[in-house]
Amino acid sequence: MAESSEKKWYVLHTYSGYENKVKSNLESRAESMGMEDYIFRVVVPEEEKHEVTKTGKEKIETLKTFPGYVLVEMVMTDQSWYVVRNTPGVTGFVGSHGAGSKPAPLLDEEIESILRSVGMTRNADFDAEIGDAVRITEGAFKDHVGKITEIDNDKMRLHVTIDFMGRDTDAELGFDQVEQLV
Repeated sequence: MAESSEKKWYVLHTYSGYENKVKSNLESRAESMGMEDYIFRVVVPEEEKHEVTKTGKEKIETLKTFPGYVLVEMVMTDQSWYVVRNTPGVTGFVGSHGAGSKPAPLLDEEIESILRSVGMTRNADFDAEIGDAVRITEGAFKDHVGKITEIDNDKMRLHVTIDFMGRDTDAELGFDQVEQLV
């Protein structure tokens, strides 16, 4: 496979139970080896499982959506491939055929679906600050304008306060559910 200058999502196979360790190792290696322009986001998809115990208490457990796998957004070059492939805990890329061959990236629809299922979006280019005005583009408050009160870049979510029927109402939204007003 030829090198690409476009960032794409790839799936890494890891030792089961080491997904979060691989994530932190890869983020550290990308920074220490000057690969921040090639290795962007590392995601361990997780979901919360709500259970009621025998005593009636609610128990929330965080489970890996894909045990043994980690997602990485990167530009595939020989050097970035080498850094990722040789990260401790990584056993290989999913979709690579044979030693030394570069893997195939996830299709746009596949990564959209996976990221949406864990409350994230593919678009990481959201650049707003607390206090900025945004227009809501979907959902119950579509076309309402509000002010950002909180931003969670890791989960790609934000809180917006909207004047709804004369009262301040808080809405939690994904980055892809708002557009910035200039």
